[in-house]
Amino acid sequence: MDALQASPLITPAIEIVDLSASHDTDDEEKREVILDDASFRDDNSGEDDDYLSLYEDMLDGMPDRAEWEDEPVDVCTVEESFAFRKRLRLVGEDQFITETIEARKISAKKLCTAFGIRPPPLLEGQPDHKYYPLLGLGITRELTKRVKLPDYNTIDDAVELLRKSKNIIVLTGAGISTSLGIPDFRSKETGLYSRLQHLGLSDPQEVFDISIFREDPSIFYSVAKDILPSSQKFSPTHAFIKLLQDKGKLLTNFTQNIDNLESCAGILPEKLIQCHGSFATATCVECKYRVKGEEIYKDLKAGRVARCDRCIRSLRQVKPFGIKRKRSTNGVSSSKKKRKSYEDSTDDEEYDIAVSGVMKPDITFFGEDLPERFHDRLVQHDRALVDLVLVIGTSLKVAPVSEVSGFLPPETPQIYISRESCQHIDFDIDMLGECDTIVTELCRRAGWDLQHEMVKQNTIDVKVHEGYGSRYSFKVLPA
Repeated sequence: MDALQASPLITPAIEIVDLSASHDTDDEEKREVILDDASFRDDNSGEDDDYLSLYEDMLDGMPDRAEWEDEPVDVCTVEESFAFRKRLRLVGEDQFITETIEARKISAKKLCTAFGIRPPPLLEGQPDHKYYPLLGLGITRELTKRVKLPDYNTIDDAVELLRKSKNIIVLTGAGISTSLGIPDFRSKETGLYSRLQHLGLSDPQEVFDISIFREDPSIFYSVAKDILPSSQKFSPTHAFIKLLQDKGKLLTNFTQNIDNLESCAGILPEKLIQCHGSFATATCVECKYRVKGEEIYKDLKAGRVARCDRCIRSLRQVKPFGIKRKRSTNGVSSSKKKRKSYEDSTDDEEYDIAVSGVMKPDITFFGEDLPERFHDRLVQHDRALVDLVLVIGTSLKVAPVSEVSGFLPPETPQIYISRESCQHIDFDIDMLGECDTIVTELCRRAGWDLQHEMVKQNTIDVKVHEGYGSRYSFKVLPA
């Protein structure tokens, strides 16, 4: 953990400042405003944390460029964006600001779009200098991003990397299980979050917020059945990872999935890091009693909050006078504290077991630390050994797993495989489509025999994306 704290995997917070403050700046001040956030801070406001949150939320919540570049806003083209980013890295941030903003060749508002930032509605109609801090944040993030390696661009390059690499990190997400009927989280119409609007939460991700779970676990239990694997069946992509292991090439599979299907596929425990935990076990939030996940599956599938058997047994052993319900003198029960929907309320129970512990599947909720094995394995072991990174079926939008790509050695080639492109990380080769289809085609080209009942002898159409020399789409052609 100490090594991690000193590593770039956890980056320091960037000071963000008050855009609403009035500043009339000359060229030298412009650079200070954009590049030195502290000089633009209103020390009397006492709201620096609010501004930090506000502008980082603007970036983190930004839709992919493809979703907004056709909107009626003045944006940089893909070619212009690439040229601006290349120039920034070549001359540095000071000279870059001199050549662009100070030279009045482009507005800060439009330049933000070169770094994937859509001008936020709250700044519409504001003077251009109001965009300086947002542009500064975009520039800072750009300079901390991984730089694409120029030597790897084609599908043949990807196949050759697979053949020669001996220590491959495979970082996986929900996209490797969708072919089994398990939903991912962020797809617009089919993702889990899009199906949770009916819960009335301000953010669907609150279903996996530990504070919400502690307040009312029934919210999580009401949707758990949708992400609980119905069987131990695994996908061709899981089989592909197992094949890498069988060939002695798998260094570590870091999975964000909680379905435990990597274990079902045969990935060895010493090769598997379940970054966000799994349904394999469950623990009582009160007494920390742990059981196998199967013991609460019945409750999970029924949408019913699972209770701790050990807590219940302990409560029933307590002397009656310690927990007996109070009654009024006329023999009618006095009014009881209103129960929450998930609490036990059976009238014929001898003792009130509503305070018994709730069983929480051992998955990592927002607000909880990742398992120490994640940090230890990555920092103390894998970073020095890895020679290829495969990122499969994840949009990499949840920290700290999203920081892994930038934490690994910059000379290590990285390949991205998923339905949609990842806008905030520059991979060496992007392969877009169904994960099962892509890994099947890679195995075919490598001469590897990928054994799985779902693998068909289909013809795969591979096309390069216009404007990108290393991005490809994979599609199964009709028979």
